Amino acid sequence: MRHDGALGPTPAGSGSGPAPETPDPVDARLGARLAGLRAERGWSLGELAERSGVSRSTLSRAERAETSPTAAVLNRLCHVYGRTMSQLLSEVEAGHAPVLRAAEQPVWEDRASGFVRRSVSPPHAGLRGELVEGRLTAGAGIAYDRPPVPGLEQHIWVLEGELEVTAEQVPHRLGTGDCLRLRVWGPTRFHCPGPAPVRYALAVVRP
Repeated sequence: MRHDGALGPTPAGSGSGPAPETPDPVDARLGARLAGLRAERGWSLGELAERSGVSRSTLSRAERAETSPTAAVLNRLCHVYGRTMSQLLSEVEAGHAPVLRAAEQPVWEDRASGFVRRSVSPPHAGLRGELVEGRLTAGAGIAYDRPPVPGLEQHIWVLEGELEVTAEQVPHRLGTGDCLRLRVWGPTRFHCPGPAPVRYALAVVRP
């Protein structure tokens, strides 16, 4: 996870031999928050693995900030904990200022799927609506097997490029300026057919 707009690997430590990478600060705070949420419920890693469908090893590594969880993994954990992704990420950010400057908006990257997510709305644990910017490279796609909150309302507005959104097994092809509104109850998939990348705004409202 990257806290600012700079995309790319976190620099490793220097020295005469290979040094262990220092966890990204946001990854470290996210891991601590995930561990805290599990502890609040008194669940073991095994219990959480059964509830979420995520392996114990992946959960353990995410909580220790040894790896940055993918969007699909975070989505499953948000579903279990009853949070949207923006709510979860807001809980690891300090303060609740009413204005969030562009340079301070947290950027999170799922390198495995070619997906970049920018949290545009100022963080607040009690937020009900939120605004997110999404980017997908040409040919990339990201699938969610369930919504973080059943009945979540989404408005998907394509700012540049083309985007295909599949919900309830119905594909929707969107071009620049097009907007799709839906309530999410089951699996969804976002895919950039290309040839150019796509950038879109996602407005989310909790039921």
